[in-house]
Amino acid sequence: MKKYTFDKGGIHPPDHKELTRNLPVETMPLPDELWVSMAQHFGAPATPLVKRKDRVGEGDLIGAVEKGLGANVHSPASGEVVAIASVPHPILGKVPAVVIKVDHSAPPKDYEARPWDGLSPQELLGRIKEAGIVGMGGAGFPTHIKLNPPPQAKVDTLIINGAECESYLTADHRLMVEHPEEVVEGVAIIMKILGVARAYIGVELNKPEAIEALEQAVKKSARQITVAPLEVKYPQGSEKQLIQAITGRRVPGGGLPADVGCVVQNVGTTWAIYQAVVLGKNLYERILTVSGRGVKRPANLLCRVGVRVADIVDYLGGLSEETVKFILGGPMMGFAMADLSAPVTKTTSGVTFLSRKEADLSNYGPCIRCGRCLAVCPMGLSPNEISIYMEKGRFEDTPRFGLLDCFECGCCAFICPSKRPLVQFIRTAKMKLRQKAMATKKG
Repeated sequence: MKKYTFDKGGIHPPDHKELTRNLPVETMPLPDELWVSMAQHFGAPATPLVKRKDRVGEGDLIGAVEKGLGANVHSPASGEVVAIASVPHPILGKVPAVVIKVDHSAPPKDYEARPWDGLSPQELLGRIKEAGIVGMGGAGFPTHIKLNPPPQAKVDTLIINGAECESYLTADHRLMVEHPEEVVEGVAIIMKILGVARAYIGVELNKPEAIEALEQAVKKSARQITVAPLEVKYPQGSEKQLIQAITGRRVPGGGLPADVGCVVQNVGTTWAIYQAVVLGKNLYERILTVSGRGVKRPANLLCRVGVRVADIVDYLGGLSEETVKFILGGPMMGFAMADLSAPVTKTTSGVTFLSRKEADLSNYGPCIRCGRCLAVCPMGLSPNEISIYMEKGRFEDTPRFGLLDCFECGCCAFICPSKRPLVQFIRTAKMKLRQKAMATKKG
């Protein structure tokens, strides 16, 4: 069997997937209240289209972005709007949200499959835009824009990202095992939109059940789709690394996948596209993993957007006394949070609760110039230099060490013997450069 992989850097962190790998997806019961964030996508937050005391139905449009990048936001359940409030966000601090009191007596919305072969690519894109679909691997880029590259891009290859190389997370794994036919049909829809005849589904070899399920579904569909077994190596699921692993093409610095004829979509996004086009269902729920030895009962949950982490913790029996860290996402690329009231969004792939034995809480030391971070960086950057310049307050000098090509995978911080928070230095440098650019523009 051919094993696909990228050639520069990478690491092999403990994956801890045994905690949830074999747990079927279960449906999280609706809580009494949902906090539906208006910032669930790349771009400006959506504007609420409802006000206090309004009645909303499951799937109703409640937020929209009129200008710039963004995506529609829909009500995850029937109920009454009780407030327009601010809720925690891992990057933006506080963001606007629609708070909905759930009507538990309302019947669930029914969806029926309908044919889509007769729809044009533009009609399919319109349905995806209407459904508010975004990249569900974490970036949250609006899918209707990503699937409409400029003609000069000459896209010829679609890659579906089922690598799920992040430690602890198994939501995509369970999705591929339990809904392979729907994933494959979603791939076919994207192929029609892009007008491509070639598609790959990249899955790491530590997910043999998913590879087998997808291969069987591809055979039934008789479509030109290849299930590509990926070597188990982090960050195999990064767009640029995945493109190189499967096609051998290299996305240039500052470039996009479309520049080398590729479009990459997460497998969760692909399933959402199937649901939007075939079932007419807007995006207001997703599968996520709740894991780590800090939570009493790990699980893979089908969870409505707007459910608070605190509600998930209660449902799963609470936290261990040894819990010391809570992360939205996985430990490599997720965001440590202090507030359990943070709501689930379209981009929440998991929630990780680390125990004292799992989390390294030691203080960091000075750079010892060992070069390990340079060796493992999949982009060939200099994280050590960025951190040193940041410590001296010289953030303006960091771009020459590759700052803007960094996608914050965390390989450098993982391997650093001095335990330096290299990703945090990098994120801070990017933030300060943005702030300086905005101040200069206003001035």
